Amino acid sequence: MVFFNWATMQMAAKIVYYGPGLCGKTTNLSYIYAKTAPSSRGEMVSLETETDRTLFFDLLPLEVGKVGGFRTRLQLYTVPGQVFYNTTRKLVLKGVDGIVFVADSQRPMADANLESFTNLKENLQELGIDFASVPLVLQYNKRDLKNILTVDELNAALNPDGTYQYFEAVATQGIGVFETLKAITKATLKTLRARMAAQETRLEEVRPPPAPTPAPPGPQNHFLPRSPRQRRRAGASTTATGGGAHSSSGPPACGGAFAQPGHSSSRPSFGAPGLGA
Repeated sequence: MVFFNWATMQMAAKIVYYGPGLCGKTTNLSYIYAKTAPSSRGEMVSLETETDRTLFFDLLPLEVGKVGGFRTRLQLYTVPGQVFYNTTRKLVLKGVDGIVFVADSQRPMADANLESFTNLKENLQELGIDFASVPLVLQYNKRDLKNILTVDELNAALNPDGTYQYFEAVATQGIGVFETLKAITKATLKTLRARMAAQETRLEEVRPPPAPTPAPPGPQNHFLPRSPRQRRRAGASTTATGGGAHSSSGPPACGGAFAQPGHSSSRPSFGAPGLGA
């Protein structure tokens, strides 16, 4: 999970080096730290046991430019290789954005490599993280030793479908170290850009449309009163002007040809001239 600092416009992506014990995870980070300019890195924290094994994790922030306007920092972690530290492994994996799996090329380590790779999948599943959605790069370390597995044997065990990039390495000499780091950095930043673009698209979809511009007010309609008082006034005005009530001064005009002389003004006749009512 990327950490955003909106005040400083920075974001931090978390990359975890995973693998069996003594495979070279800490050696990778130590070499990166030694060969990186001090202005581009923070302090490396290393907690180790008496047997020179990483107990918790290493943290190495690196500046890698901007993504989406944010200054991006990579935080590199390692996990303890020993099986009995599995709880700590899961804690370090929480919120991971990219993974480097370091495999030990020595033939006796074949089962340990596979066990650690399976453990990685299980821990991600327990954390609710889709294994296929996390960028992953393989590093086949210790290629300078004797009695090592071939690259084909390592791929058959860890990368049978050729899904992942892999690099041969000799971490103690720095061979393949930065190539691995560049590959996982590129894959992680690509995923982050796609994730940020998807979030922006969702925000556009849920953003309400702008309110319509109100029409300018038209002339007031005086024939549609807006209150009971105005209605009463309008009714009184209609009565006074003869708009529906008879005047007491005489009969209404009914047309001169139809008025019958001699009849009461209250009973107008509508018959033809010369005929009785």
